[in-house]
Parts: sequence; C-alpha cells; structure tokens
Amino acid sequence: MATSNPRLANDCPRYPSPLSRLRNVPLLGSLLRLASRKQVPREKLIWVQIERGPAAKLWICANPRTGKSVLLGEGEPRVQQAIEVYVRPGMTFYDLGANIGFFSLLGARLVGPEGRVVSFEADPVIAARLRENIAHNGFCHTLVEEKAVWCKSSTVSFACADISQSSDHSAGYVTANHAEAANVIRVPAVSLDDYCLSHPPPNFIKCDVEGAEDEVFRGAANILRQWHPTIVCEMHSMDNQFALIRYFRDFGYSCCILDLNHVLALFA
Repeated sequence: MATSNPRLANDCPRYPSPLSRLRNVPLLGSLLRLASRKQVPREKLIWVQIERGPAAKLWICANPRTGKSVLLGEGEPRVQQAIEVYVRPGMTFYDLGANIGFFSLLGARLVGPEGRVVSFEADPVIAARLRENIAHNGFCHTLVEEKAVWCKSSTVSFACADISQSSDHSAGYVTANHAEAANVIRVPAVSLDDYCLSHPPPNFIKCDVEGAEDEVFRGAANILRQWHPTIVCEMHSMDNQFALIRYFRDFGYSCCILDLNHVLALFA
C-alpha cells in the first residue's frame, strides 16, 4: 500500500544515499542491507517525485529500495535522451511494455495535452499501478491498453513477473509454454496494424517487450510503411537486433545503437 505522507514521500529515498558507500564494508555493509530490507520491504510502495532528468518532478509510486533508478530518474539515460529529443507537443506516443509508466509519464509531459500517449501493458497488476501513476499526475491524454502487442490480434499466454523480486520492474513476457509456471495467464493481444485501424497511428514508439520485439514489428508493417514513426527499441538478443535492423532498413529507416540494449530507428 502506498503512503500518502508527502514528507515521507520526498525524504525517504534520500536517506540511503550518504550510507551507500558503507554497504561495501565487511559486516557493516551486511548489517545495513539487513536493516534496509526490514525497514523498506520489497512490497512497500510510496509516492515520490522523480528527482532529476527530463521526467523530474513527475510523481510515481515505487519502492525506495528496489526502484532507486526510477526515483532518481537515472534509468536508461540514452533512451530518456532520445525521447526528449524526438518527442514533440501534439505527437502520438506509443509505449509498448509500459511497465509502471516511467516513459509513459515522460511521453505525456512532452506531447502535452494536445498530444496522446497509448500505454500497452499486459500484466493486470502492473497495469493497475500504471493507471494510478498516470492519474496521480493528472494526465488525461494517456490511455492504458491492458493488452500484449503481438504479430497478430489474438489471445496469448503471458508469464507475469514475480513482483516479490522487484515491485518496480515488470519482466513479463509472451510464452508458448502454457504450463511454464503458475503465473502464466491468458491475455488479449493486438497487432499495431490492427490497432491503428481505429486509433491514431504513432509518431513515436518506445518498445520494451522482453524478447517479443520481432513479432511486434512484424505486426506493424503497414505503420512503418505509411507513417514512419521514430522508434526506440530494447533488443533482448543479438539475433533480434540484427534481424530487426535489417527489417527496419527495408522500410527506409536508418538505425543507430543507443547503448548495449537499445536501437534508435529513424526514417531516412
């Protein structure tokens, strides 16, 4: 349960910072980590304002221990930079694999009320937190689609993330193995081409779909051909990276590597 105490929300994440170097000291570091786990368990969530970066001052509900990079605004800095450079007021921003909404919130700030953000998140627990984060910031121009994005519109098996490991990062994924784990559920899936038959097409796509990136963009061929959105995509394997770069180039895109895991694709 998130606390509504604004002083706690602003102060709590800052306490560990002066002690961070002591965590590497033998024995003392172990005691500090144990105290941290008891004081701030993984399931504890509080409302905080992101400290710095292009998303600074936006509110997000996160765990001050496991979600530190989110709270500080330091996660995936090259992705943040690309979004800040290429997303403009009035655009339509698609966030594929939105998780709890850090990039959806940033996109909503940048496109402004005259723009639109569509956030796709298949995990129902994470999608509920995503909606709360959007509502808390008063972003009425953001829509949450509780669906997986796939190569075709259908129903797929989805392995939900184990939130006991981290309450602030969803690593759920589409799976062909229905009996893979107890947390596999059936969820609706949509291709982007089908979705855009009745919704505005994207000007910018941020994609983080835990290895399904090839299937996602196979289902977006018409969008790439007709609308040429700028794309930032996290690649979860070298095979996917090579295949998707070739695929994007077939549609007239030029690609560059943002960091070890992300590719930026721009229509030439």
